[in-house]
Amino acid sequence: MAKLGVTGASGQLGQLVLNELLEMVEPSEIIALARDPNDLSDFASKGVEVRRADYDDTASLDAALTGVERLLLISSNAIDKRTAQHRAAIAAAERAGVRYIAYTSTLGAPDSPIELAESHRQTEATLAETGIPHTLLRNGWYNENFTAGLMEQIEAGVIPGAQGDGRISSASREDYAIAAAQVLVNADGGEVLELAGDASWTMDDFAQEVASQSGKDVTYQEMSQADYAATLEASGMPASFAQTLAQAAHATRTGALENYDKVLNEIIGDHTTPVSITINHALSRG
Repeated sequence: MAKLGVTGASGQLGQLVLNELLEMVEPSEIIALARDPNDLSDFASKGVEVRRADYDDTASLDAALTGVERLLLISSNAIDKRTAQHRAAIAAAERAGVRYIAYTSTLGAPDSPIELAESHRQTEATLAETGIPHTLLRNGWYNENFTAGLMEQIEAGVIPGAQGDGRISSASREDYAIAAAQVLVNADGGEVLELAGDASWTMDDFAQEVASQSGKDVTYQEMSQADYAATLEASGMPASFAQTLAQAAHATRTGALENYDKVLNEIIGDHTTPVSITINHALSRG
């Protein structure tokens, strides 16, 4: 079996992918790449090979990718440096002789009005230029994107946003992880997979579900993009990231996060996780 590499393996998605891979292949076939290998000590104890890989350190990338044949390139969370970091990783993969790359892009990347999609478009173009067989995993939004501050929102009785009546076809992070693992092991390259949840919902729907499950009076508060950015910043979010998220929320009005193809369902072989389930998990954790 080919050696399977996973970048960003210590992140939330990366660790879920590693767990899925451990159900599919031998631990010795997995190479987990992270900026701090200590964050993956649990996986190392299971027999997974852990290597240091820093997107900003070319030498570390070259060493980390040695012997990797199939690579899952999980997009960087350093949004302002994402394109350069991805290009560095792809260049290192070329030098290392990686034979296949799966990349976590974003839903509808070529035409998405969401500003975050630009780095994904550039990464997709870079992959195309290499000639390395690759698969584009164009992931929709995670359910968990909307439950991070849920307890505070329930206490306030308000879930703010700028999505209007835009519909969101989200799925759980674990659903996307299962798909990524399946693709990394089995895909041939050339696939462009638009991945989203089976069902779509509006922020009003989300607030009503939260109210129903929590037993509290919770409503959705529609804001302008600027006001929503200011609200996020007031909650402690860095200004630039707040503006980025507010723009993505406002672009949701155009259908940017809506998809009914059910490709994710087909890959994982099951219904995707409804947002109601993720809300329930968030409430049970408190």
